[in-house]
Amino acid sequence: MSTFAKKKFPLLGRLTAIAAVSGLALTACGDDVETADTGDADGETIDIAINHGWEEGIAVAELWALILEDEGYDVNKNYLDLAPSFSALTTGDMDFNMNIWQPVTHEEYLEEYGDDLEEVGVWNSDANQVIAVNEDAPIDSLDELADNADLFNSELVGIEPGAGLTERTEQYVIPDYGLENWDFNTSSTPAMLQEVSTATEAGENIAVTLWMPHWAFNSFPIKPLEDPEESLGQEENMTIYARSGFSDDQPEVYEWLSDFKIETERLQDLEVVLFEDEVEQDQYPEVIREWMDENQDWVDSLTS
Repeated sequence: MSTFAKKKFPLLGRLTAIAAVSGLALTACGDDVETADTGDADGETIDIAINHGWEEGIAVAELWALILEDEGYDVNKNYLDLAPSFSALTTGDMDFNMNIWQPVTHEEYLEEYGDDLEEVGVWNSDANQVIAVNEDAPIDSLDELADNADLFNSELVGIEPGAGLTERTEQYVIPDYGLENWDFNTSSTPAMLQEVSTATEAGENIAVTLWMPHWAFNSFPIKPLEDPEESLGQEENMTIYARSGFSDDQPEVYEWLSDFKIETERLQDLEVVLFEDEVEQDQYPEVIREWMDENQDWVDSLTS
């Protein structure tokens, strides 16, 4: 398991258990590329880099792919791991990536590649990793968790064993808040969410590792616990970065993206339609179109 300075996020992505255990660097493996041809006479093409496994970024990138198509652009959606995504921006193979977390989570990538990129804008500043509990639990802070061990059967449910959130929980949350005698059970994000669903149906207390924004906060009666020790780090900015020269080559798209903002509640609502029922990737446009119809005034405002 890697080590890092206290209160600093590891460089691992959310679902990188295999890479973390083996010590391998993230690489692009089986990258998914989808092309939407609008047939517009201008023939301008936009290449979007989308991070595998980062649901909030998938949601907004898929949304903007449809918005740009409606504006007459040909859009290529490229699902990549983090390192290849940054590299593709610096080489100009990709135009932009909508989900770069700064200042901490992707700090090392930005230190390596940032001088060759354009920072377009921050679209949400509520990003954070959290411990969440059922909404009716009689606690609101992590420093109350140990004293209420009996309510939670001294069990904390985690995600993948090699995920950065798991590492922070093991190295900082557990010792900082006196949870050494708790069982920290890790397996996978879907398994954790199933535990939340089961506990909700049974009316039982549950404590899980999670992050915000996440659609689970719209689908289940759960709440994040305050983290007075900042063991899980600080709130971060979800930021759009583009290849060098993008603002000159595509000033219209650059302006739209730089002005883009989406509040957490609306973002999580968009995530719900994609991920709650595990929609297949090739069905994303169809379900997002329905969501766009229900939020048409807001969608129209993004390019007006």
